Amino acid sequence: MDRNLSIIVGVSSLLFSHIVHADSGWTDLANAAELVPTSRHYYEVRLPVTENPSGCEEKTWFYQDYSSPGSDMMFKTLLEGIKSGIRLRVYVTGKCNINGYSEISSVSLVP
Repeated sequence: MDRNLSIIVGVSSLLFSHIVHADSGWTDLANAAELVPTSRHYYEVRLPVTENPSGCEEKTWFYQDYSSPGSDMMFKTLLEGIKSGIRLRVYVTGKCNINGYSEISSVSLVP
């Protein structure tokens, strides 16, 4: 029975290694390419950055739960960045969703 458990843990660590190695920090600056409100519990944003410290599979896709504190203000900031063409950066938490998108906890506009 211990051997089966070892195999399961080993396979699981390989499948979810992108979550284990995730990190937090600011991305570099880019113009937002897409903002997607969804009927799921989160919105998505595509920000074509070259530096994303999260380690998530999708380097340019990010998400935020609607129920998270400040998510409405982050959404408004992203929308303003798109409308005005101002460069943005996001702070990634190191958490990846099932699609490989990076969770964000802050948005910064940089003129």
